[in-house]
Amino acid sequence: MAATWSVSGLYCEACNCEAACPCVMLGPPSSGDCTVLVGWHVEKGSFDGVKLDGLNAALVAHSPGHMLKTKWKVALYLDERGSAAQQDALGKIFSGQAGGPPAALAGFIGEVLGVRPKKIEFRADGKRRSLRIEGVGEAEIEALAGQGGADVTLSNHPFSVVQGFPAVVSRSQKATFRDHGLVLDVSGKNGFYSPFQYRA
Repeated sequence: MAATWSVSGLYCEACNCEAACPCVMLGPPSSGDCTVLVGWHVEKGSFDGVKLDGLNAALVAHSPGHMLKTKWKVALYLDERGSAAQQDALGKIFSGQAGGPPAALAGFIGEVLGVRPKKIEFRADGKRRSLRIEGVGEAEIEALAGQGGADVTLSNHPFSVVQGFPAVVSRSQKATFRDHGLVLDVSGKNGFYSPFQYRA
C-alpha cells in the first residue's frame, strides 16, 4: 500500500543561468549547461504518521545541456536533525520515490551521486532567501524589483520544481557548490522562490 504523505512550506533555487532561467520555459540553459541548487523548508508535513515539521532538504542537479533532452547528475541532502525515520521520509519524498510532484522530475535523472544527511539552513527574510548545506554549498538570492517595486513573477511556466504557485524571479548574491565533482560558483545569476505544497 502506498504511503500517505504531504509536505508544505518554502522553496528556493539558484542556478548558473541568466535571470530568468530559460529552462523553465523549455529553452536551453543560457550558458550551455545548468547546475541548480534547490532547497525546501518543510513548515508542515508528515509521511505515514512521521512528522516532518521544521526539517529541510536540498538537491543539486547538473544537466550537461537542455534539461529536457539530457540526463542529470543529482545529489540529495537530508536534514541531519531528523531521526532515521524522518530522513528516510525526506529522501523518499524529495527523490520522487514516493510519487507526487517530485516524481515528475525523477525521470530526468541519469545518475544519483549520493544521498546523505547534512546540516541544512534555510532562511526567509522579506524578499531574500538563503540556503546553506554545511561544507558543501550555499545560495543567497533576492527578488528582482519590478514595476513600482513589485515582485517579478512567473506563473504557469511549463517546467518547474514547484507547481501551483507563482515563482518570484530573483538574482543570486552568491551561489556556490562543490561536491561529487560538481562545481558551482556564480553571482548575479538566476534564482526563484515560492511556497510549495506536495502530496500523494
